[in-house]
Amino acid sequence: MTFRPQQTAIWLSLIAAFLTAPAIAQSSPAFVPPKTAFGYPDLQGVWTNQSITGLTRPPGVASLVVSDEQAEKIVASDFWIRAGEGQSEPAPTDKPPEEGDARFGDQGYNSFWLDPGQSLARIKGELRTSWITYPKSGQIPLSAEARRQIGAYQARRAGTSYMEGGNFSDPEELPISERCLIGFSGTGGPVMLNPIYNSNYQIVQTQSHVMIMAEMVHDARIIPINGQHRPDVMRPWLGDSIGWYEGDTLVVETRNLHPEQAVSGPIFLSSEGKVTERFTRTSPTEIVHEFRVEDPQFYTEAWGGEIAFKAKDGPIYEYACHEGNYSVPGILAGSRVFEEKARMNGRAPSR
Repeated sequence: MTFRPQQTAIWLSLIAAFLTAPAIAQSSPAFVPPKTAFGYPDLQGVWTNQSITGLTRPPGVASLVVSDEQAEKIVASDFWIRAGEGQSEPAPTDKPPEEGDARFGDQGYNSFWLDPGQSLARIKGELRTSWITYPKSGQIPLSAEARRQIGAYQARRAGTSYMEGGNFSDPEELPISERCLIGFSGTGGPVMLNPIYNSNYQIVQTQSHVMIMAEMVHDARIIPINGQHRPDVMRPWLGDSIGWYEGDTLVVETRNLHPEQAVSGPIFLSSEGKVTERFTRTSPTEIVHEFRVEDPQFYTEAWGGEIAFKAKDGPIYEYACHEGNYSVPGILAGSRVFEEKARMNGRAPSR
C-alpha cells in the first residue's frame, strides 16, 4: 500500500495520540487556587510551618530528600524531641535543672513548653532535611565579611562583663528576642522560619496590601502590592517589603533590614542584600514558600530553598510576650547587685 504525504501525516498523528493517551489520562490536573473577590490567588487563612526540619541541614545528613525510614532516624535524634523524654508537666515543688544540663539549653524551658512538631516537613511529596535546597551542602554560604560583622555585633553585645557570658547591665544590650521586639528564630521574616513553638501564621489580603501575622510575638508584615521601596535610610524591623502577583504566586521583595536584625540573624543581610519570597498555594491545604537570598557582601553565592505551610484549623491565639513580664527588671536589678559587689571589691564593673 502506498501512502501519500498527507495520509502519512494523519497516520503518524493518530499513532502519537494513541501512545500518549494513557499518560494524559493518568496525570492529575494542576491545582487551580481559588481567587479573592478582587481576582488575586486566595492565600488567606491560618497556616503552620511546624516541623523539626530547620533552615540548615543537620550534621551528618548529606541528602536533602530522605526516605520514611531515614526520616524516622533523624526524628529520633532530634534535640527538642529528646529533651521531652521521660518528663512530666512541671509541679510547684520542682527544682530547677542542674547547671549544664544540655536538655534545657539556657534552662528557660522544659518539655511542657516545647511544640516543634514530630516529623520532617513534606514538600511536593518529598521528606526534606532542610529548608535550604541550594547550595547542595544545605548550609548558609556566609562570607568572611559577614562573619566579621556578625562576630563584632556578638562581641559588643556580650562584652567581657562581670557576669561572664553576657552584658546584661543595659536594656539596649539585651537580645532582641528578650526585649520582645520581634519574634524568635526568624519567624517574622523575611524568610518565615519555624521556631520551637507557636509556628502559626495568619494571612489577610486586600486589593492593595497583604498582611502576614506570625503568632510568635504577633509580628505583622504589612506588604503593599505594586508599591515602591522606601528610601534606603529607612530600615525597619522585618525590613522594607513590597509585593506583586505573578500568575497564581505572590512575590515579595525585602531589603534594608533593621541594623540589629541584619547582624543577629538567622537571615543576615547587609545594606546591599535582598530577599525574594514566593508564596504559591499548591493544594487546598498547602502553600509552598520559596525564598532566595542575594547579598554580594554577606554571602559567597546566592542561596535559597522552600518551606511548607500547611492549613490549620482554629484561630491565632494571643502571644503576651511582655505583658506582666518581670524578667527584664529582674535582669537589670541583678546587674546592679553585681556592680555593687564589684565596687565593694575595689574595681569598676566592665561593660
